[in-house]
Amino acid sequence: MTSATTPGVLIALYIFMLAAFTGYEVISRVPAILHTPLMSGSNFIHGIVVVGALHALLTATSATAQAVGFIGVVLGAANAAGGYVVTDRMLAMFRASGPKKD
Repeated sequence: MTSATTPGVLIALYIFMLAAFTGYEVISRVPAILHTPLMSGSNFIHGIVVVGALHALLTATSATAQAVGFIGVVLGAANAAGGYVVTDRMLAMFRASGPKKD
């Protein structure tokens, strides 16, 4: 690493660590009843990740960049699909299991 890139890498590492700690603190304080809406929000973010990976794939100029973009699209899509499966299971816990008794 050259000294010109070191400050940029350190700033990026600092932002990543700050985001990780902040995310952990915020998520750990969410009540259980709000986990389903929280999952919906994270599914939205996973969709944006897929769009970003598609953009990287479509603008790639080398075979390596295309491979990384393709892997990003596949993993992002799997992550988003898995999020929807988990959200569906969480919502199933709140569904009525039988007919209502009067």
